Amino acid sequence: MSCILIQNGLLIDTEWKRRADILVRGSKIVRIAPHIDPSTIPDNVTQVHADGMLVLPGIIDAHTHYHLVSRGTVTADSFREGSRAASYGGVTTVIDFADDDRKSLPDSLRARVDAMGEEMSIDFSLHQGVYAFRPGLADELERIKAMGVKAVKLFTTYKDVGYLIENRDELRSIFAMCAKLDMMICVHCEDDAVIAAAAASYKGDYQPADHPVLRPARAEALAIASVGDLALETGARLYIVHLSSREGLETVRRLREKGLDVIVETTPHYLFLNRSKLEGPDASLYVMTPPLRDEEDNLALQEALCNGEIQVVATDHCSFTRAQKLESRDVRTIYPGIPGSEELLPLIHNLVANGALLTLNEMVNVLSTGPAKYFGLYPQKGTLREGSDADIVIFNPDLSWTLSNDNIHSECGYTPYDGMPVIGRVVMTYLRGRLIMGSGLYLGIPGDGRFIKAR
Repeated sequence: MSCILIQNGLLIDTEWKRRADILVRGSKIVRIAPHIDPSTIPDNVTQVHADGMLVLPGIIDAHTHYHLVSRGTVTADSFREGSRAASYGGVTTVIDFADDDRKSLPDSLRARVDAMGEEMSIDFSLHQGVYAFRPGLADELERIKAMGVKAVKLFTTYKDVGYLIENRDELRSIFAMCAKLDMMICVHCEDDAVIAAAAASYKGDYQPADHPVLRPARAEALAIASVGDLALETGARLYIVHLSSREGLETVRRLREKGLDVIVETTPHYLFLNRSKLEGPDASLYVMTPPLRDEEDNLALQEALCNGEIQVVATDHCSFTRAQKLESRDVRTIYPGIPGSEELLPLIHNLVANGALLTLNEMVNVLSTGPAKYFGLYPQKGTLREGSDADIVIFNPDLSWTLSNDNIHSECGYTPYDGMPVIGRVVMTYLRGRLIMGSGLYLGIPGDGRFIKAR
């Protein structure tokens, strides 16, 4: 069996960092030591010199929408394209979503696993959407847990497209079911009634600049409070997806004061972009939900990330082409979503490199180890340890470059971070011991990605 020996890199895990060699045999990490002599390895060995480089566990993007069918179209990044862009950013595993067909969660899940398994060139896990309460739902949840999914996705808005479970007693029942099964509940938090009231009183022409008015931070805060109370009442494990506002953050703090152990995710666009992007001819490119907010929200979330109040940074990668996005300037019909998997690691490393009090260990935790632990993938994923999958990123921490529409690899053809300087770039990405991106060349194999069952 062939081996890979990565030498002289600075290995970064959540709890330690050390200069060491790392030996990969087949798909697994088999040895980590201060020095491994290649002459002592009986197998054929490929030596990789990582002097001056960081060696990281593969990044886990815990919130993606590859091949999302929406409003009569489909996103630019399907499974092949999403895998390719992700590999350039050191992402070796994504956690995507299976929709609820309102008939059978196991059937919905199986269809999504099969579709992704045929095309993905990186590994994947799944959250299961639940859009309707019905008899037998508890049995459906138990069956998808046995199939390897331990997280469900709920919405507190999108009543118009059928995602919202409006009846609070039904919602409470779902929380109780998930608590009994020890399943995580992931919630998109925007209060539907607040959004409806904002629309009813609105007198404008639905331009992108008014999107934060139509979906205010108050809607996020009220929804977080509501689902937080249900989690406290039922004992369910709660995960807030894509926190976007200071007001929402303050609500999380109040829930934690009440004793709720809530996991919070944010995204790079809520950390680094603000509503000024919603002005000008390209404003439609920056429309997503929740909307971009003010710079003070960016700074509040950055501070919360650096002090440990936010546990995961993911991307909500949902990429439409420039042409698709610019078809409309009416926020009611603009396709919502932006790309982000490829840009995730260098953007968050900026907080380390620019002295924002985020350490390398903390960076690895919010981008890899944390998501692996919360969603049952650890220690197969999310760590550099003997016996774990050899998902490894070799990262140059000193390389300064600028994100641009010309150097990203999403099929959407643009990055919302165009013109943003970053420090640090992925040099090599290994998936289960196989090089899938190196020296700017993509080597991923469609269909080589595996569905990783939650433990």
